[in-house]
Amino acid sequence: METKIKFHRFSDGYGCGETKKGRCLGMRKRKNVVVICLLVVIAVLIGVSVVTPGKIADPENYTCGAYATVFALLPPVVAIGLALITKEVYSSLFTGIVVGALLYSNGNLELMMNTMFFNEEGGMVYKLANGGNIGILIFLVMLGILVALMNKAGGSAAFGKWASKRIKTRIGAQLATMVLGILIFVDDYFNCLTVGSVMRPLTDTHKVSRAKLSYIIDATAAPVCIIAPISSWAAAVTSSVPEDSGINGFSVFLQTIPYNLYAILTLIMIIGLVVFRVDYGPMRTHELNAIKGDLFTTPERPYDETDEHVEDSKGIVLDLVLPVVVLIAGCIIGMIYTGGFFEGVDFITAFSDSSASVGLVIGGFIALAFTFVYYMLRDVISFQGFAECIPEGFKAMIAPILILSFAWTLSGMTNLLGANVFVANMVAGSANSLQGFLPVIIFAVAAGLAFATGTSWGTFGILIPIVISVFPSGTMMVISISACLAGAVCGDHCSPISDTTIMASAGGHCHHINHVTTQIPYAITVAAICCVGYAIMGIFNAVGLLSAAWVALPICIVLMILLLLVLRKKYGREDI
Repeated sequence: METKIKFHRFSDGYGCGETKKGRCLGMRKRKNVVVICLLVVIAVLIGVSVVTPGKIADPENYTCGAYATVFALLPPVVAIGLALITKEVYSSLFTGIVVGALLYSNGNLELMMNTMFFNEEGGMVYKLANGGNIGILIFLVMLGILVALMNKAGGSAAFGKWASKRIKTRIGAQLATMVLGILIFVDDYFNCLTVGSVMRPLTDTHKVSRAKLSYIIDATAAPVCIIAPISSWAAAVTSSVPEDSGINGFSVFLQTIPYNLYAILTLIMIIGLVVFRVDYGPMRTHELNAIKGDLFTTPERPYDETDEHVEDSKGIVLDLVLPVVVLIAGCIIGMIYTGGFFEGVDFITAFSDSSASVGLVIGGFIALAFTFVYYMLRDVISFQGFAECIPEGFKAMIAPILILSFAWTLSGMTNLLGANVFVANMVAGSANSLQGFLPVIIFAVAAGLAFATGTSWGTFGILIPIVISVFPSGTMMVISISACLAGAVCGDHCSPISDTTIMASAGGHCHHINHVTTQIPYAITVAAICCVGYAIMGIFNAVGLLSAAWVALPICIVLMILLLLVLRKKYGREDI
């Protein structure tokens, strides 16, 4: 029986003229209640501000009432919950920041304002003044300019035509996107933006939804970087191992690769979804609508103006490929340069000690300079056209820049409240009594912490030292660190405030909340199977069957394939 595909219509809200009288009155009453509640909250805060000091007498010894308690997780919970409910990310993140600042200031409005903007550990001004953060924002703008240049010169359109002649199906377009994502394993930011820029014309041609494109980009960013020995993530893990532990961090990282279930299973998940033509949850709606010509499903059309590819007869495939290749090479050179490679340090050590943000800025500048000279020699763009691309690229990246700025500040507020201390104490307290299930516990805690704070690297820094203190050596240490890395990537993969998730939305030119809501069911599916695998590892290791831990990965792969086959019977389609 043929299934009829209908577009899902989305409304911005009900107007009084469009709805029944009772519904309109009900909405007015709810608005009045909300206004009254806000006025009460403001009145209480003013009262608190009057009776409490607005300045910290002893900043070094100041501790807020919510420090290292479960309330420390309230700001990200509020921000994420509002974002998923309202589908509006800016106000949701800002509300979470305000909640965090209020908790830290014990309700004092003056102290709240100072904390929110000027606190040296979590204030927005100081977060934006951070050299590493500014480097990422500059790299974003450079990528936006580079994309605008490739569009204006006709390189994107030429590549789209070339690829569409050789990649004939939606399956091929999605798998090609995955392969490119795997090949660009150096850094997740770089991965997200580059893969999106290169593959978006091709996936648009084959009617792949922007949500699906963003998922593939995101699923081949952090999950690939966390199992790539030469990547900024390998450097982050290596640096998280305490120097006084006597453990070689890079060696431990290499040992964790076959135990990193989330990264490996996520790649298998992508292949299964694409080959079996399976989509479920909100993603199914987006994909069905994309087949009918609506790549976005919701009314939001981010980057709508920048998605127009110039049909220039002078444009050739090399006009896109060469700038991208130079960008990749430039970023790699920039990263090893910051690690001291040209001063005699070996390649691996240089990569481990590199500064990703500085290296990416260097690579971005090299790519822009090369592209300018190359396009001028090819006579595919004028100097005026090049200059016009500068503000165009900046405007294209305003959305991710705003979201990143809010996300960094919210993460700072969470740290000010001692969320990391609360989680560390919780894990350390359960270590001795639940050793057999510790990998599962670490995976779940790491996922929750990364989801709440939006940072994998911060999660590594908190949990890896705890794991090493509980298991100073042996297979259990490797398994537990693997569970920490896998859980952190899983939480980062799901979180609306994760910088990698934000970058994936920007790379796929997808509305951010659409990307988050469509991706979460897939990430949770993989996470559930990971829990089974880590339970097998922990229990087998506890009873002395060390080699049996290797059985967990094949079992999880089989479970993933079986689950995809079951989903195929219910959700599989032959027409996509």
